[in-house]
Amino acid sequence: MEHAILEAVEEFVATPWVYLALFAIAKIDSFFPVVPSETLVITLGVFAASNAEPNIVLVILVAAVGAFAGDHISYWIGRKSGPKIMAKVKPGSRTQKAYDSVGRMLEKRGGLVLITARYIPGGRTAATLTTGATRYPLRSFSRYDAVAALSWATYSALIGYIGGAAFKDNPLRGLMMGLGLALAITALHEGIRMVYERRKSRRQAHEGGEAGDAPEAEAPEASPVA
Repeated sequence: MEHAILEAVEEFVATPWVYLALFAIAKIDSFFPVVPSETLVITLGVFAASNAEPNIVLVILVAAVGAFAGDHISYWIGRKSGPKIMAKVKPGSRTQKAYDSVGRMLEKRGGLVLITARYIPGGRTAATLTTGATRYPLRSFSRYDAVAALSWATYSALIGYIGGAAFKDNPLRGLMMGLGLALAITALHEGIRMVYERRKSRRQAHEGGEAGDAPEAEAPEASPVA
């Protein structure tokens, strides 16, 4: 049974239809994250290494273009629905502050936010929706998103390719290795991010406490009026 399934998959990945499926899934996953597109890209990377089909370069390019198109759909959804959402937000509320905070982050390091979020399933959708809702310039969004989509596609495909190259005679083991590598890298990234956020919070709390303990400057005595 396992051998029959493997043969069916090998036959499918050797057809041009696999690129159409890849484009569609990468696109849809960007604004409707139901099926993780990373799994498909990693899988195709595995078969590219073990069977030389599909073409690894085409896998990267098609996945990147699909992700780029899907991110822009998410951006425009946020842009169109953003004003309606913001109209219902109470001034000074936590939601209002969150939108303002994201807006400031995008102004300061918008590219870093978009590129980092692309590697987080679900996080990419939240980032692109918020980017559109906060009216982040489309030209800047497109420039950074192109880098994010291409780097994500390259990373995912090469992770699979490494697994496929390690187990050329057993693509299933190569797939497990590729998925394991992706999971390990994601866990490491999240661990580093959590440690950084905790240290940042402690530092801000410490600085805030020092500012509160600082003695107030005495007001200068009024000079006598002649």
